[in-house]
Amino acid sequence: MISPDSLEQEALETAKNSKSSAASLPAKFTENKYVITLIFVTSLFMCWGIALTMGDVLNKHFQNVLGLSKSQSGLVQFSIFGAYALMGIPAGLFIKKMGYKNGVLLGLTLYALGAFLFVPAANAASFGIFRVALFVLACGMATLETVAHPFMAALGDQRTSDQRINFAQSFNAVGAIVGPTLGSYFLLSAGHNAGEELLSVKQLYIYIGAVIAAIAIAFAMVKVPALTDPHDGPSDAGGVTGVRKKLFQQKHFVFAVIAQFFNVAAQAGTWAFFINYGHEVMRFSDQKAGYFMTVFMGMMLAGRFVGTALMRYIAPNKLLAAFALGNILMCILVAQGWGWTSFIALLMINFFFSIMYPTIFSLGLKDLGPQTQQASSFIVMGMFGGAIFPFIMGRIADTNIATAYYLPIVCYLVIFLFGYKLYKLR
Repeated sequence: MISPDSLEQEALETAKNSKSSAASLPAKFTENKYVITLIFVTSLFMCWGIALTMGDVLNKHFQNVLGLSKSQSGLVQFSIFGAYALMGIPAGLFIKKMGYKNGVLLGLTLYALGAFLFVPAANAASFGIFRVALFVLACGMATLETVAHPFMAALGDQRTSDQRINFAQSFNAVGAIVGPTLGSYFLLSAGHNAGEELLSVKQLYIYIGAVIAAIAIAFAMVKVPALTDPHDGPSDAGGVTGVRKKLFQQKHFVFAVIAQFFNVAAQAGTWAFFINYGHEVMRFSDQKAGYFMTVFMGMMLAGRFVGTALMRYIAPNKLLAAFALGNILMCILVAQGWGWTSFIALLMINFFFSIMYPTIFSLGLKDLGPQTQQASSFIVMGMFGGAIFPFIMGRIADTNIATAYYLPIVCYLVIFLFGYKLYKLR
């Protein structure tokens, strides 16, 4: 006769073996119940990609229309990335209390409101009001970025969170292609009087605001399945004692914030003056340089898909370090101003940049359990580097646009160190 204790022991062993077998199976990209939600969340990455790169077209547009210097036009990026610094923590607190779906709706609402504020800004022909509009719009972008990364991570197994985030960021790159294409068509090809050119800005952002509002209404009707956030499960963050460290004692997270600061600094400076480089070094018209920016963003899209595929065979941190070294070499070539050789190197910067933002984000969130949402807020705040770097780079670009591209090398050295060594869990 089999005793109840024996049966209980056998049941426990069976459950343990089943759990072990499940853990040893290849992790799925996502589950069927999450597919519709994943599509909507992926679309958010595209939405802020459009707005972010549109800001780089506005940078050059405002130089032409409002008579700004390069360093002054760098305040466009200050308005955008400054919003990320200020909105990161409030957005994280809102999401923690109200949930992922309400966080998305808040972000889309602010995004649409900022777009519609371009109407009074264009009517007043005021750079100050344009910056307010950009700030409000970017508060929406910051909210979306704060929610979208942990949201995407929650839509499946944590072992595939790097793949899901890089996949979604590939559509961010699609948005980054659409942004300069729209901007070049509506803005850089507009008439030569200020009134006509600002009318183009107003019309473009009315269209953008209407589309974002429609997405918000559609997402409000989506029923999001109950999520078992993989970051909320047991982790190694507490060590063998099981006592969880405080967030800022998690060194891989702290270094991720630092790396993201320098990463976005390099991105913002490189993108902000791309059209200027095409115009001044390559002698392109502004419109032609703007269309080449579409190719520039296409390189990022290619890099995202290639990088996502390579991560199946190469550890994400090692690939990050390798791509950072690639961009150090590209920046050196760009700074020489050697015509097409340097311009092709400039295009390649975005290929190597492609995986940096999502990979740093994903590595920084590893094994943080219930601290994940708060950590996401701080990593988004790390984007403040994009607020200050274009202004500094613009001061040099006012004298020599090619020489200004030496500055991002410092940023890519920091990213290399993070990927090579500093990301590791302690």
